Amino acid sequence: MDTSWWPAAVAVVAVVLVVLVAGRRPGRARRDPPPHGPGAAPQPRAGELWSLADGRLCLVLAASSVRAHRARVAWITGKYDDRRAGVIPLPPGTVGAQGRAGFLEADRPEEVWVWEFRSRLGVLDPAVWDEVKGLGGGG
Repeated sequence: MDTSWWPAAVAVVAVVLVVLVAGRRPGRARRDPPPHGPGAAPQPRAGELWSLADGRLCLVLAASSVRAHRARVAWITGKYDDRRAGVIPLPPGTVGAQGRAGFLEADRPEEVWVWEFRSRLGVLDPAVWDEVKGLGGGG
């Protein structure tokens, strides 16, 4: 019986195993928190508008427990996409310069570490908050 192909088969199996093990990536929720300095973590609350460290603007839909140090947010953008049903126009001047258009991407909420929050911009208009407060566990 010819067994000269066995080393090749073993090599193929070894390569497949290496690729499978090396290809695993932790999910977004398991990322390490960003480094932070001394002091207490920011305390975002549902309905508040915040600016993050990377400059993105968001609406806090829900703040999770103290141990988790995360908040569920919806992103704010200046571009309207009529192909997406979950984009909600914000009243003029809600964020930034007076009269500037802003849109809430309520169809794609995400969780972010509270250490990423940099500055509180204010509170969302109560009429708009009533429209979106059920998203992501907000209340």
